[in-house]
Amino acid sequence: MKMHFCIPVSQQRPDALGGRYVLYSVYLDGYLFCRVRYSQLHRWNEQLRRIFGNSLPPFPPKYYLAMTASMADERREQLEQYLQKVTMDPNMLRSDVFMDFLKLVQLDTFSITIKTAALDIFLPDGRNIQIEILTSDTAERVLEVVSHKIGLCQELLGYFGLFLIRFRKEGKLSVMKKLADFELPYVSLRSAGMENCKVGLRKWYMDPSLDSMLMDCTAAVDLIHMQFLELSQEVRHYGYLQLDPCTCDYPEPGCGAVLSVGNDEISCCITLPDNQTQEIIFQMSRVKCWKVTFLGTLLDVDGPQRTLNQNLELRFQYSEDSRWQWFVIYTKQAFLLSSCLKKMISEKTVKLAAENPEMQIEVPEQGKSKKCHIQQSQKDSSRFPPRKSKIEIAKADCVFGTIKEEDL
Repeated sequence: MKMHFCIPVSQQRPDALGGRYVLYSVYLDGYLFCRVRYSQLHRWNEQLRRIFGNSLPPFPPKYYLAMTASMADERREQLEQYLQKVTMDPNMLRSDVFMDFLKLVQLDTFSITIKTAALDIFLPDGRNIQIEILTSDTAERVLEVVSHKIGLCQELLGYFGLFLIRFRKEGKLSVMKKLADFELPYVSLRSAGMENCKVGLRKWYMDPSLDSMLMDCTAAVDLIHMQFLELSQEVRHYGYLQLDPCTCDYPEPGCGAVLSVGNDEISCCITLPDNQTQEIIFQMSRVKCWKVTFLGTLLDVDGPQRTLNQNLELRFQYSEDSRWQWFVIYTKQAFLLSSCLKKMISEKTVKLAAENPEMQIEVPEQGKSKKCHIQQSQKDSSRFPPRKSKIEIAKADCVFGTIKEEDL
């Protein structure tokens, strides 16, 4: 599935020869990831093409004359589409050319040199551990270092991930985003521009039944609290991820909502205008598609505020009473919510593949491509999306029998 890359803005900068060039601000999951020039991306594409050939998506062509405003905007959108598509191939994600370039642009954007550094990792049980890393270490590498220090079995790494976590008043914490394997945690922590923010280790699966896979590893059990596991199996929303309070348009615009996501559903506790509460359950098997949309502009691109999540909405199309209806959720954690929805689809697909040996699908896990069987082919059709939205499609003809992701 596509990653949430976008290039909402670009700036013209003077070069050393008196001319000007365009610098593109690339965002990942609503946070500034890097700033790059077209020439840098073009050289990167040429390096990838020498290895992967025609499997690469088309790259925007060079212009040898001055670009008009419409041409510049078209190029920005095409570069955005290129980044979304190139990250879909797990083989490219694991290649040295891919990783080395993304490391370089992250470090260069935020003027961070490669050096040894100490990084604090917040654990689910409330402890902090300090590890020694290189500033150029990826999230995948840092996760390996953390797992070694706490004794977490290597084969269980796919059930955990690194997140940016912000600590709020009264001891409450808020999960801001999951770090992609190729992100540099040291850089991401310093570029987020938020106070009281840490890199945290958390479980990364939405299906509570997967808890049983961790029971033979003491470190894994410690991370998710064995006593809580034993006492909480029947508790509502056990194993779910609860998001910060937000608003929605159901049953009417402006209603407050608290979302809990997991176990193939979105649970919404909605506060009605008369202060009564109502719980609504949206089953993932009845979700056709969803999209994340930016509603506002950046407040300060070059200043400390480098996030795009001031005004975000996630809207999804849902089958209710034999008709499709759109529901809208306004939340700063729209990208995190979208990642959770994709994770639930992935877990459901793996489970269906295990139950039906005649199915064939390809399931990437821990940076590796694993094949299972599925009769229906997974179809991925893509077109250039509008500048400020992206969409994931999941057809639910037979409870995720066919999964389709599409950018509109």
